[in-house]
Amino acid sequence: MGQRLQGIEEFVAAAEAGSFALAAQRLHVTRSAVAKSIARLEARLNTRLFLRTTRSQSLTEEGHGYYERCRRVLAELEAAEAVTDAARSTASGLVRLSMPAMLGRLKVGPLLLALARRHPQLSLELSFNDRRVDLVEEGLDLAIRSGELADSAELAARPVGMQWMALCASPAYLAEHGHPANIDDLKEPHEAVLYARDGQISSWRFHDTEGRLVDVTLPSRLRCDSAEVLLEAAIGGMGLARLPAWLAADALAAGTLVRVFDEPRPFGFALHVIRPRSRYLPLKTRVVIDWLAEHLPPLLAAR
Repeated sequence: MGQRLQGIEEFVAAAEAGSFALAAQRLHVTRSAVAKSIARLEARLNTRLFLRTTRSQSLTEEGHGYYERCRRVLAELEAAEAVTDAARSTASGLVRLSMPAMLGRLKVGPLLLALARRHPQLSLELSFNDRRVDLVEEGLDLAIRSGELADSAELAARPVGMQWMALCASPAYLAEHGHPANIDDLKEPHEAVLYARDGQISSWRFHDTEGRLVDVTLPSRLRCDSAEVLLEAAIGGMGLARLPAWLAADALAAGTLVRVFDEPRPFGFALHVIRPRSRYLPLKTRVVIDWLAEHLPPLLAAR
């Protein structure tokens, strides 16, 4: 039965929204994820459900009939889920969640502790690491990811804030090496402390004065996969650092770090909480997602 339901939610959403892009927004997935799900559904049914051109899409005759029946099936499922949730007045059970290490310890972890105090029957198993986890393989309910999401029809995503980036350095470093005035000044004699994981160095991204994305990579004597170590290295004068603004905020306020220059347009990475796709979202999981979507964005608002 599970396989027979795959793709139906995407199909109904696309039929009602009038486009794959709008359906993707409603379902919190990518447009290509919706397209792939519907393509697999059409292949399984051995029929075309949509007539698609570069400018429009419409249901085929078979698609109209299939839509009416699928809509009723989803309505019945929603009613069944509502009955189940109504029987519970509080979230209960175990939610397993993975998140980036530093963000988790300083921002997400305290939020979830507050949530757990509000729901005594809710249990949390939290993992703090920066690797890209496989939710299904590792038996996770949720994960928080920064940046572009992998294009997967098996994952649902909900935005939970932006992680804005700041270019920082210690006053002592700038006094010794000079103070860059803009992106074009980011070259020798300057050096950087850089984030790297699994041998891959992350270049810095900026928007130039025309709004175009620019990648910058400077020479570096320190590369590591710990944002906390990069923060301490920057405070210690080892080089320029591209840090999440929320992470650098205390050092900037204390004057141990300063912003190197005002950027023409802030650059940031979107944060999402992701979960395996399924028709039914348990109350315990929904409570965690809603809590993060409400309370995490204000904690990341610093630019």
